Amino acid sequence: MKNNSLGQLIMTGVPGKEIDSKTAALFRRIQPGAFILFARNIESATQLRKLIDDLRDLSEVEPIITIDQEGGRVSRLRLIGSEPPSAQQLRDKNDLNLIRRHGEITGRLLRLFGFNLDLCPVLDISFDDDAENSLRGRCYGKNVEQVVRNAGAFNAAMRGQGIASCGKHFPGYSAATTDAHYQLPQIDRTRGELDQNELAVFRQFVPDVDSIMICHGWYSSFEPERTPATLSSSIVTGLLRDELGFDGLVMTDDLDMGAILTGYRLEDTIRGAINAGNDVVMICHRIPEIETVHRILGMLPSDQINRALGNVASVKRKLSPPDKFSEATFRKIDDEIGELRISVAGQERAVQSTSKTVQRSPVEMF
Repeated sequence: MKNNSLGQLIMTGVPGKEIDSKTAALFRRIQPGAFILFARNIESATQLRKLIDDLRDLSEVEPIITIDQEGGRVSRLRLIGSEPPSAQQLRDKNDLNLIRRHGEITGRLLRLFGFNLDLCPVLDISFDDDAENSLRGRCYGKNVEQVVRNAGAFNAAMRGQGIASCGKHFPGYSAATTDAHYQLPQIDRTRGELDQNELAVFRQFVPDVDSIMICHGWYSSFEPERTPATLSSSIVTGLLRDELGFDGLVMTDDLDMGAILTGYRLEDTIRGAINAGNDVVMICHRIPEIETVHRILGMLPSDQINRALGNVASVKRKLSPPDKFSEATFRKIDDEIGELRISVAGQERAVQSTSKTVQRSPVEMF
């Protein structure tokens, strides 16, 4: 194992809208296997494609380049174009053709900019559309059947356009009553309740998603001591890998979220995440710390590292190259998004939404 291959297990954020010399040097040294972009990285269509091309140029191995482009409020690209309908709006419209259209357009849009993986679909069930658990507007269904049908249609259409998918948030935030961006939610669902609901959805998607994101919830039926799912070998390896049989890429949710930052040192987090069975650790905001993460990875058992490297390499072999970029193509796709939104939400609501100034939340949703 070469030391510079360890960076393949890191997904990092990017500081700004272009790569400065200090960041370029850091990325050349560490060689992150994946990059995630946010609102802070987006100014215009041409600028975004150049940023992504520059990230590729810094990478010795084709990187995963990802974003949260779900629809509704979690749509990073609405900063430079139309806001797609949310999963909940599509659920309420109850038209599978519109959901497939959303997936197909999303895939084409991301390929145009150079992304190769989208951090969706959300596979959580909405037990309460108004719950304060970060899921508002983001769920494709109120029960297992709805989520499987609707998220499945989106997932298949997007993957059909050459964009890899990520099911989230395993094993399910549905019953959380607090937001993991701020603190660790305690989820006291019995194993039977999880099997009938949250896990029933993920079982259906195991063959059909390229990656799965592990959430920062504490599930007392799996871990009697206060432990995020991200750091639980019972959940990541025992449940997802061994019981459900998932053999794709497993990534943590952002390790810069409050649920982790308030309880764990960085070294304990990285050791715990890889030991639990995650393949990729996500550092979205403390970008200079990826140097420390790289050093910590170098101290971990070789069997854990080799397992993770193998899973990263496997998903990368399936990634599709970006499409040729043109501003005209972007405008055409953006018009299609606007038309889709009108079809789902109606003319008045679509105009009201697109006329509002986009407010950047202090917390980026995943």
